[in-house]
Formats: sequence, structure tokens, C-alpha cells
Amino acid sequence: MNLSLKKHSVLPGFGPTLGYTVFYLSLIVLIPLSALIFKTAGLTWGEFVATVTAPRVVASYRVTFGAALLAAAVNAVFGVLVAWVLVRYRFPGKRLFDALVDLPFALPTAVAGITLATVYSGGGWIGRYLEPHGIKVAYTPLGILVAMVFIGLPFVVRTVQPVLEELDAEIEEAAACLGANRWQTFSRVLFPTLLPSLLTGFALAFARAVGEYGSIIFIAGNMPMVSEITPLLIITKLEQYDFAGATAIASVMLLASFIVLLTVNLLQKWSRRFAE
Repeated sequence: MNLSLKKHSVLPGFGPTLGYTVFYLSLIVLIPLSALIFKTAGLTWGEFVATVTAPRVVASYRVTFGAALLAAAVNAVFGVLVAWVLVRYRFPGKRLFDALVDLPFALPTAVAGITLATVYSGGGWIGRYLEPHGIKVAYTPLGILVAMVFIGLPFVVRTVQPVLEELDAEIEEAAACLGANRWQTFSRVLFPTLLPSLLTGFALAFARAVGEYGSIIFIAGNMPMVSEITPLLIITKLEQYDFAGATAIASVMLLASFIVLLTVNLLQKWSRRFAE
């Protein structure tokens, strides 16, 4: 046997493909992010702290991250329900309903924002019935939540749906035969299997909501200290040619988003081990 024979990889061309991948990720992700950090480094530590902790900036953090977390949580609940209906039931118009889930992906964000603002305004189709009861959606922080829920729902549905399709209905029937009620079947049999994909959908919905701009500014009202999101504040600083201030705020958003996504990834690993 010739021991000098090289072991060939299953996928040929690993070296060139790895080099291209690193080059592409550097060009698209790493270089822009490093430029953000280098631009922020032009500020002194005192200037950086003063910029990112200004009352107006802190208020925008609270609105953006608070609404994004709440919207992702709402989508985590209703996204599972939508995916369950699409997988487990047959009804007229199911394909159309399934296609409508992807509408936020294809719809321009500005169109989505204008549509939501029109529908939920005082004279809109839905807003006219809500405002008499003291519920004002358009041009309030609640409008921000509605827009974030709208754009984030497909991420949860499309990550949970394939897992549900792979789950055999016989598992639920077996649990029922063993005496489990519906809640016990869901919490002890289905939920542990769905949890990793649900966390993935939650993280994707949160990340999309944090960085969303076009669909929110039309319905938010954009009032400083009340309904101003951080991406809008970054745009405002760029229009004022305060590039260092804009990158400083952006770097804080980047760090916070990275921490949240890292936490979700750790939870995913833990949930997989728990399911096993």
C-alpha cells in the first residue's frame, strides 16, 4: 500500500473555495464593519461616551430594542400558530395564505410603512375602530411595534414550518394514547423539538426589527424621546455631517445585536442538548 497517497476531500477545490469565501465575507462584511470601528475610533473616549449616552440617543435605544424584543416575542407565539395551521390543516385558499406569509419579504419597506400608516391612522380601515376606544396606533410607539411584527413574522414561520413538516403526526397520537392531554403533548413532546428553530426565528425577527427603517418611519411619528428609532437618529446625524457620531451610535447597536444573537445561539445549543 502506498502511504504517500493523499487523502482526497469529498468536495474538491476546498482551498480555492475557502479562499473565495473568506475574500467575499471580508469584502461584504468584515471591511465595512472595520470601517465603522475605525471611524468611531476618531472620537476620544469621553466624546464617545457623551455621544452614545445622550438622553435622546438612550431614548432611541429604549424604543428600538424594546419594541424589537417585544415584536420578536409576539412573532414567536403567532408564528408557531401560523406554521401549525399551514402544516397540519387543509382549507380553501391555503396556497394563497402560504404565499401571503412571504409578502413582507417582497414588499418594499416604504410601501409597507405607508400602507400600515394608512390602515392604522384615525381614518383608516382599522384605526377608525381602535381610536374611539383610546387605542392609537399610527404615529405612536405602538405603530413601531406593529411594523416590526409585520416584517418579522415570516422569519419565524419559515424556520418553524420545515420542522413541523418533519414531525410525524403519529407522535402526537402516541402521546395521546399514553394519556397525555393536548397541553402535555405540546409542552413535552412538540415544544422541545421546535425550540431550536423557534429561537432561530426569534433571533432573525429581532435582528430584522432592530435594523428596520423604511417601514417604521412612516408610522412611528418620529418624535424625539417618544417614538424615534435609532436608525432614524443615525440618518439624522449623517445629514448633519456628524459621521463620527453616527458611527458611534451604530457601533453600539452592532455590539448589542451581537450580544443578543450570541445569547440566542448559546440557547440553541442548550435546547438541542436538552432535546436529545
